[in-house]
Amino acid sequence: MTSRTLQGKVAVVSGGGKNLGALIAHQFVDAGARAIAVHYNSVSSKADAEQTVAALVAKGAQAFAFQGDLSVVDNNVRLFDETSKRYGQVDIAVNTAGVVIKKPILDVTEDDYEKSFAANSKAAFFFIQQAGRTLADEGSIVTIVSSLLAAYTDSYAVYPGSKAPVEHYTRAASKEFGARGINVNAIGPGPMDTPFFYGQESKESAAYHASAAALSKYSKKGLTDIEDIAPIVKFLCTEGWWITGQTIFANGGYTTR
Repeated sequence: MTSRTLQGKVAVVSGGGKNLGALIAHQFVDAGARAIAVHYNSVSSKADAEQTVAALVAKGAQAFAFQGDLSVVDNNVRLFDETSKRYGQVDIAVNTAGVVIKKPILDVTEDDYEKSFAANSKAAFFFIQQAGRTLADEGSIVTIVSSLLAAYTDSYAVYPGSKAPVEHYTRAASKEFGARGINVNAIGPGPMDTPFFYGQESKESAAYHASAAALSKYSKKGLTDIEDIAPIVKFLCTEGWWITGQTIFANGGYTTR
């Protein structure tokens, strides 16, 4: 098998309207992808998604925005079916979506628990399932998880707990889809310099996280940048196709196993 490229490829990027998802979409198009499905979850993200679509189209790619809660199984079906109908194929599926809840165990409500597992586990499973049904041979599936999977810390039980099953989904899917040349991986960033991180942290805890990685002083704010993660996603979908079934911690030495 020759080295893969993104030339002419079609990708689905969940959470693709802003932050890491939008950067991944742009890097795919810059590397030759011809079409991107930009998924977003809620109406509050619509403007960002439409802006990203417009920017991708301005670069010469095809793109459309798709709204849907991916914890609803049928929304995954519709997302991949719509992309396939528009562009004739789907080659790559990247799931960056999720929710984070930081609370001590004694403060976690049933609603917190259900919300976390719906967004981080159920949605991830059925995204992978539908990608497996839809992707062309020699495609790639990547899910963003969290380096907190290896953390020894308080107040983060349901967030990494609801991401942990994705490691098992990834291994199983890589084994099941491997006969078709599809590689399946997960990436665990460290705390990222996005609103997703700051919304859960105090000034003091944010400062701690910004100093906790071995390479913190070499980062702009001591945190993982989206620019650190997007190239790894692209690598796994191209030259890194031989990597499969793995959870890759890309965090500057924030946590390790």
